[in-house]
Amino acid sequence: METSPFVVDFDWLEGKIGTPGVAIVDASWYLPAQKRDARKEYDAAHIPGAVFFDQDLVVEPDSELPHTLPSPGVFGQFAGSMGISADDTIVVYDGPGMFSAPRVWWMFRIMGARQVFVLDGGFDRWKEEGRSVTDEPTKIAPSFFDTDFDEARVARLDDMRALVGNGQIADARPAGRFVGTDPEPRQGVRSGHMSGAVNVPASGLSREGKLLPVNELRALLQDRGVDLEKPVVTSCGSGVTAAVITLALESVGHTDNKLYDGSWTEWGGRSDTPVETG
Repeated sequence: METSPFVVDFDWLEGKIGTPGVAIVDASWYLPAQKRDARKEYDAAHIPGAVFFDQDLVVEPDSELPHTLPSPGVFGQFAGSMGISADDTIVVYDGPGMFSAPRVWWMFRIMGARQVFVLDGGFDRWKEEGRSVTDEPTKIAPSFFDTDFDEARVARLDDMRALVGNGQIADARPAGRFVGTDPEPRQGVRSGHMSGAVNVPASGLSREGKLLPVNELRALLQDRGVDLEKPVVTSCGSGVTAAVITLALESVGHTDNKLYDGSWTEWGGRSDTPVETG
């Protein structure tokens, strides 16, 4: 079974710890219902040499939406302060394995990094296997991150207005929120979906924290109604788990895709955007 070219396994990463030019990034982030504090967990234990990427902090300042993609200048400042350059081999991980790490994988890639991977299996399993961890603060030598922003990989509200009903949208939220039977976790946001969208729950794209093999990803995407011969825009609640679908698409060779950065929090939180249920 073919493995995605965008993931690395535990043995590979463990052998690279301390290697110059290899940046390890803890991108853990959790919904309130998960009752986990990503920063506290990182401070208590992380992979040696890993830096913490705060997904609530590395955003566009003053945006009214959560997790708004920062401008290239803002992103470059944050990445440089973490000691990361665009020429590094960057490995991103999170606790469960395929939840929040793909968002940061996507961010680094569209900002110009050339070698970016997600750790298959996640840090929770890494610890269970007795792999190397530390609570020692990572010593950071500030770097320069030379951004080369690919705007074409980001969908904005105006793009979505034109696309809804006329193009492919793959929504990563759980089925209940997609069909409108379960409430959204954010106050004031309607549940439901955009016209013509298909539901591809992010949780179904991995198994035990590992991304499904390429053949299974391809079959699942097609079974969910995704036409891999046409462009796709991915979406979710706030732009985080949409990147799991993006990772799946890229893994099967689909490169004509965008991520809707405002995602459902923006669309479902407005009064002038149509919402379907059922």
